[in-house]
Parts: sequence; structure tokens; C-alpha cells
Amino acid sequence: MPLTREAADAFGVATITLFAIFAVLGLFCIFQSIYFRFRIRRGAFIPLGYFNGPWVTRIVLILITIWWGVGEIIRLSFLKRKLFSSILLQKGVCDAYILSNLGFAEPSIFFAFAFLLHGSLQKRELGTLNQRWNWKTIGYMLVFCVPVFFVQALLVFVGPTFVKDENNTHGRKKIAKYFIRTSMPVGDTNICTYPLFGTIFLGLIDAILMSYVSYVGSRVLSLVINKALRRRVSLLMLSVLFFLPIRVLLLGFSVLPQPGDVAFEVIIFLSFLMMISCTTVGVLLLVYYPVADSLALREIGQREITEMVPYDDYYYEGASLVANQSFREIERNSDTSTKRGSISFRTMIREDQLQQDGVDEIGFSSRSGAHIGSPSPSGSSPSAAMPMLPLKEVPRY
Repeated sequence: MPLTREAADAFGVATITLFAIFAVLGLFCIFQSIYFRFRIRRGAFIPLGYFNGPWVTRIVLILITIWWGVGEIIRLSFLKRKLFSSILLQKGVCDAYILSNLGFAEPSIFFAFAFLLHGSLQKRELGTLNQRWNWKTIGYMLVFCVPVFFVQALLVFVGPTFVKDENNTHGRKKIAKYFIRTSMPVGDTNICTYPLFGTIFLGLIDAILMSYVSYVGSRVLSLVINKALRRRVSLLMLSVLFFLPIRVLLLGFSVLPQPGDVAFEVIIFLSFLMMISCTTVGVLLLVYYPVADSLALREIGQREITEMVPYDDYYYEGASLVANQSFREIERNSDTSTKRGSISFRTMIREDQLQQDGVDEIGFSSRSGAHIGSPSPSGSSPSAAMPMLPLKEVPRY
């Protein structure tokens, strides 16, 4: 038991450290988004304001991930021993953890990933990335989490009535404890466990989300030419497809060892590591790089953008840019102009695909946008690189 407790404490310290690093990144991203929004409202970044449209959804995503991380910290055994001396209170903490993290935070995070990625394929007429889109997206996130929260609530409040009583061998058959157990007393600590029924249902939701992210990501990849952006979209898809299944499998296998054993602590820590890795990749690609590249684009090519591209006053939020270059010129410049890219701006898309699909690739661009509108190099044909043209005027509502 002492060795097990020391191992649990070591994993707890590692969990707190990783969450602290992620929390610093999340708070910086919030500050960055608010700063960019403030500069847009002050008029400094008006031509780029449209690209900060989903700033509310991004901030909500970070707040939910921090909420999830706080739940992971509170469930740690050595913290529960110090904060809650009563075994009954510790059991209540574990029940709240299941409802909060597995019932709300985790599905909300991946729903936000899917909606932000899908936003890049919405038509402009649908009002993508304005304030109404932000609140509608947040509302959908909450609605889609209701079934998951309801199932976890059933396991917490109704499940104990179906637990198999080991002392009573008579009567009707009941369910084994590990299917619905949320905690187990070990010594002076009530260790939080993961009910197998809840893990199975969470795995079904994750499977639907992985399929949806793969579908939307494939559509985005079919439109994006910028090589750096393709790498980022592919990385986001791979992180979801790789980390999510492993986390669900680890949570499922956590019912095999005895709660409190070293094997149990290793499995739980690895599942936490999978989740925070996937979340970090998503936040970097969907929150940090979009704003960072927007600021860099403004600093590098502010004069060219403001002179050549009038903003379309899209819901009074800013500009909508598109590069009307030929595919041949893009391919020639891709190695030098696409070293950086983010899921934040409109990227270079084949004009025939844009007209055919009618999609509005508002989610992608790169720092190469500073050179998009620059004059063509000497010796090149004037038609090889046409200047940037504004998209059609968007009606106000």
C-alpha cells in the first residue's frame, strides 16, 4: 500500500504539472483573442476582423478545457484526502467528476472542434463566424451534450440500485459493480473509478465525432492548396482519430485492475495524457495559430492589404479576403510562401472549386497572405498572378 500511494501521488503531481502548462497556454490564447478583438473594435485591424469571427467559440472552448482540467485535478486521491476528510464527501466528489467531465466537458470539447472545423465550409449566406453563429454553435454544443450527461446522471443516481450485492446470493440477478461504479473506498480514500457503461456510451459518441471530423477534414483537404494548411488539418484529424480511441480503451481497461493499484494509476494517467494531448493539439490549431497568424499578417502586409482589398463590412466585423490566383502560380510559390499556415483565414482555393461548391473557406489562410497581393515577379506573365479581389458583397441583416 505505501508503494501504491507513492505512485499515485507521483502521477498526481505529473497531472497537476501538465495541466498547469496547458492552463497557461489556454489563458494566453484567451488574452490573445481578446486583444485581437479589442484592436479590431478600435479600428486597427478592421481588414482582418472577419477572421476573428469565432472568437467567442474559441474562448468558450478554452474555458471548457480548463474546467475539464480542474475536474481531473480534484479527482486525484491525495488532494481528496487533504480537502475532504469524509469518505461520503469524497464519493460525492467522484460523482460530480463523472457528471462534469465525462457527461459535459469531454463531449463539449470535441463538439467544439467539429463545429470550428465545419465552420470553414459554411456558405456565407448562413452567417458563418458572426456573433449569431457563435451563440448558435455554443447552443448546439450544449444540446448535443444532453444525452451524454443524461446517461452519466443515470449511472450516478439510479445505477447504485442495480449493483450486485455480494453478500446476498438470493433474489434476482443484478449488474456487476464495475459497470456502474463511480468510486471505491480504499483505506481512508474514496478512489474515483470509471463506470464501464458510461465509458461505452462515451465511446459511441466519440466514434460519431471521429467520423464527422474525418468527413469534414476530408472536404477541407480537397479544397486547400496551401501545403502548411494541409499539414495542420491532417494533424488535427490524426490527433482526434488516434488519441480518442486510445483514451476510451484505457478507460475501459481501468475496470480490470483493483482501484488503487499501480496498474490502475498507470492506466488512468495514460488516459489523461491522451486527452490532454488531443486537446492541446486542437487548441493550438484552432485557437492559437489563427490569431497569431492574423497578427503576423497584419504586421507584414498591412499596407498592401488595406490598399488592395476593401473590407466588406461583414456584419460590421471586418474583411473577407480571397486570393484569385491561378493554380500554376500557387504551385510555383507553395514551397516558399506556405511555410506557415493556420486554420484561421481563407486560404488559396482553386477558383473552379470555389464556384462549383459555393463554400466559403473562412477557416484557413497563412502568413503568405502578405505576399498574395504583391506584384508578380519580373519575367512572369501578368495573368499568372492576378491581384486580390474582394468577394461578393454580403447582405446585412
